[in-house]
Amino acid sequence: MPSEWSGAAVDPGGGKPTPGEWQPVEVPGRPAAFAGEDRVAYRTVFDDPRDPDDDLALLELRGCYAAAEVWLNDELVAEPDAVFEPVRVPFEPEAENELVVECRAPEDRFGGIHDTDRVPADRSVPGIWWGVDVTAHPDPFVVDVDLRPRATDEGAAIDAAVEVYAGESIDDRLTLTTKPAGDRRGRGMMDRASVTAAAGERAVVEKSIEVRDPSLWWPRGMGHQHRYEVRAKLDDAARTSTTGIATVEATGGGGLRVNGEEVPVRGVALQDATVADVDRAVEVNANLVRAHAHALPEAMYDACDEAGLLVWQDLPLTGPGVFDIARGEELAERLVGTYAHHPSLAAVGVHDEPTDTFAGRVGSGLLDRLRFRYRVWRADYDRGAAEAVAEAVPDGVAVYPVVGEPGTDPDAAALYPGWDYGGVDDLEWVRERYDLDGAVGEFGAGSLPEGVDPDDADVELAGFDRAKHDAVVGGDDPEASQAYQAELVRGVAERLRTDGAPVVVANALRDAGDAGMGVYARDGTPKEAADSLASAFEPVQAFLVGASPGECDVVVANDAPEAISGTVRWEAGNESGEVDATVEAGARAVVGTVSVPESASSVELSVRVGDAGVENVYRL
Repeated sequence: MPSEWSGAAVDPGGGKPTPGEWQPVEVPGRPAAFAGEDRVAYRTVFDDPRDPDDDLALLELRGCYAAAEVWLNDELVAEPDAVFEPVRVPFEPEAENELVVECRAPEDRFGGIHDTDRVPADRSVPGIWWGVDVTAHPDPFVVDVDLRPRATDEGAAIDAAVEVYAGESIDDRLTLTTKPAGDRRGRGMMDRASVTAAAGERAVVEKSIEVRDPSLWWPRGMGHQHRYEVRAKLDDAARTSTTGIATVEATGGGGLRVNGEEVPVRGVALQDATVADVDRAVEVNANLVRAHAHALPEAMYDACDEAGLLVWQDLPLTGPGVFDIARGEELAERLVGTYAHHPSLAAVGVHDEPTDTFAGRVGSGLLDRLRFRYRVWRADYDRGAAEAVAEAVPDGVAVYPVVGEPGTDPDAAALYPGWDYGGVDDLEWVRERYDLDGAVGEFGAGSLPEGVDPDDADVELAGFDRAKHDAVVGGDDPEASQAYQAELVRGVAERLRTDGAPVVVANALRDAGDAGMGVYARDGTPKEAADSLASAFEPVQAFLVGASPGECDVVVANDAPEAISGTVRWEAGNESGEVDATVEAGARAVVGTVSVPESASSVELSVRVGDAGVENVYRL
């Protein structure tokens, strides 16, 4: 990989960029010096990477945001227009090679969350975000191995599309070897396919690989994450790709069914993802991550495959406004095609938050509810374009055409009680009145991390609505801010789970700026809400409905793949007791009631199944 890069902001003009001055930058990356620029060019010079046994080289660029022109040795070799599609260019190197890449900011509606003020400008710099590699190869060689797993009546099959580049014409045989990935032992399978290519041609060889008695990939908590490696070998050249076999479909109620089993979804939204966010999602007991109006890098998908996290992948489309349907249809098909080999890919969202009905907060009183209804009534949104794009999404994933506020007839609701309007107690009537008993694509509240002063001019508040925050918190004290967020996130998550919402996604996992909706700060430091969300997202958990003095129901949620039988113990002040609990797989059940005395300051619940147990504490 080239190690020394320079960059420069450039003007439109056509042809290879030739700025007057270059400055040192790091690639891959998002150089802060170019924040706010529309066009940025990157240049590097590298030596011939070949050894004596090599004939050719391959340039690979990953994450060119949002469109680019790629110039190699003064030749325009690629013009990518989607950040999620890698660029692969076979070439015959010179002794010294010049690579210039001009990256451009979005020129249409498909820039996603990075084309909004919810992400800091220094995280939206046009650039090569994910990776650059130059590797040497023999002639011919395997450029890519694209895999599409699918279920069949006999078991499963993996459809392989192997791209081969030949400097000289060839007529040869390609060998495909399929075996269990990782430390799993199993008998490998070998297939062969003919490959012919003219000199300088990129040929694609297609082969369907039968997998008998397949080992399926399951979401975490539901089973093992089995995967398969497919190695394509042509003479002395080989390339390996990994996939997993899983079927995903939408349920009638807006949920997800994986391998024929309905999966209760506990998810978190990612605003500007890094691979470390996979571990954070696991820490809060999530089994799904939602790429909120942006595409995830391949490394994120690999990590989700390994961890057993489902991925809800949005198109990069968010906010009010019309968009080009044909462009959306094309991107939807290409997006799924890029990530289809990952068993974690479960759902696609099309249009995120198409209205801004609650740009200003609404309170909790009677008049506020009337204002709420008036705003929803005035919401003007035509679902037709989103539905047309949804029709273009290839089979094999669930689709949520609209993720939006009440009034948009959303397929997955954006619900922010306690932030956009009212409080947690308003969640029930909003869902009932507007028939929002299906998937919930986002909920939450913003907060300030420790040490962040929102009045500091150097603090980046992208993604943080200070007016709403101050209205509900009453000031800029980080401790009070985090306490409010923690209680609200927990309250909404618990109520959605006890009500049986099939998909529950908290927004967000980590802040994009110095403050925001994340339960982790921008640097990954957990806020108070990280623990409260982890408790609310325990796969098996006991909840106290309407925690207050008096009679309260105890509900046990069981997201495990098997029925459970255990004991729920409770303690409130000087009172205590226990009840037996039996709950079917993926179900919720009222297992008893608790008489909370007026004098109690807290209620402690614990549910134990066998040797495993988990606690839940309510402060009154």
